[in-house]
Amino acid sequence: MGLREQAIARLRHDLVTGRLEPDRIYSASAIAVEMGVSNSPVREALLALVSEGLLEPVRNRGYRIAPQTQKDQHDIYELRLDLEVPAMHRVAVGGLIAGREQEFRALAADIVAFEAQGDLVTYLEVDRRFHLGLLELLGNKHLVNLVANLRDRTRQYGIRSLSARGMLSASAAEHLPLCEAVVAGDGPLAELLMHQHLQHIIGDWHGT
Repeated sequence: MGLREQAIARLRHDLVTGRLEPDRIYSASAIAVEMGVSNSPVREALLALVSEGLLEPVRNRGYRIAPQTQKDQHDIYELRLDLEVPAMHRVAVGGLIAGREQEFRALAADIVAFEAQGDLVTYLEVDRRFHLGLLELLGNKHLVNLVANLRDRTRQYGIRSLSARGMLSASAAEHLPLCEAVVAGDGPLAELLMHQHLQHIIGDWHGT
């Protein structure tokens, strides 16, 4: 992985875990110093996240988290429902998880374990591997990339406060039933559980 890709991964992680704070302006030079690299790959990484709609430039000052209106958040939620819910139905009825059942069961169990330990870094990594891994079974990289971007936008206002308020444990526990529905080939149940999971996530993010 090159320096640009490393910087993108670091910034994306800092964004979704809440290390980057809304309304605070960050300079490429300060981030480069913190990461121990030159300005160039950091600047390229920041521009890449701008192109994804996750950050926005502030003229002559730096970059900040791209603000979201309530309508933006609603639209992202609707898109995720439209994409991820029917996708889980297709993965289940297609038997696409065959041969990898234990791998996804282990990921689902790890999500619960890392949430309970308060290890949010690993929690986010494993959660991402679980959901995007299931989508990858469909063989559509464009779908995976789009959902990955929407997930990042959903989470960009910080997961730490949700964990501190005890709002992640129920969501973490929903992964194993979803996995088992997919393993069983039960498309309607997988679709229902994915819908409920997304409702839970969005409800947590909005404090409802």
